[in-house]
Parts: sequence; C-alpha cells; structure tokens
Amino acid sequence: MANKKKELEAQKQEMTPSDETERTRECSCFVPRSDIYETDDNVVVVVDMPGGEEDNIDITLEKNILTINGYANLETPDGYSLIFAEYELGDYERSFRLSNQIDRDGIEATYKNGTLRLMLPKTAIAKTRKISVTTG
Repeated sequence: MANKKKELEAQKQEMTPSDETERTRECSCFVPRSDIYETDDNVVVVVDMPGGEEDNIDITLEKNILTINGYANLETPDGYSLIFAEYELGDYERSFRLSNQIDRDGIEATYKNGTLRLMLPKTAIAKTRKISVTTG
C-alpha cells in the first residue's frame, strides 16, 4: 500500500570510510535494518541492533534529522568460548528525516532483546479524524 504522506523519510546511506568523516573507533559500522509502521496517532520505527545495550545507544534530534548511534559488545558467558557468530561487533548508525507532522517533544524510545523501538507521535494536524456528515 503506497502512502502518499511521508511522515518519515529514511536517508539511505552506506557506512564506508570517506574523506568527509573520520571514525574514532577502528571497527565496522553498520546501517541497522528498520521497519516503519504507521497508526492513526503514531509513526513507529523498529530498528534491529543486536548485541547493543541501553547505555550504548544515543539518539539525537537536530534540524529535523533523527540520528541513532550505538555499538554492540559481544559477551561470552563464563566457561564458554565462541565458535560461531552470525553478526560482527561494531557500531550502528542510522538517520531519518522527520516531517513537520511529528511531535518532537513526544518521541519515546525503548530497547529490548536487540530491538530499538521509537514511538513518534503525530501532531494534531496530522492525525486521522472522522468528519461527520449532517443533512441540510
């Protein structure tokens, strides 16, 4: 279903070394995969960030750009040694451009089991409303 209103526009970017930015950590940097859902009242962004922790995630909003930065730590339980891993250690970075239809003061973020969930509430103007019809 194509939605003509875009409350959130993902900025496509690849994390590769460039002349424009310098990385301070020598590790891989990943663009985490995301799903974006819309309800009548919110836009919900679900971001896969395996190996992360709440304290290792930084979310900023500046000039309509919502940026997610984080890093993953691989912890091996005591008495075990890792023999196979399907994801690498590294940093996560992803940015989204927000429209004026998002209430910036109401944004909430939760992290659980490797998934970051952002609730972006719509402004009153952007919410779907029912218009009643009267006779006359």
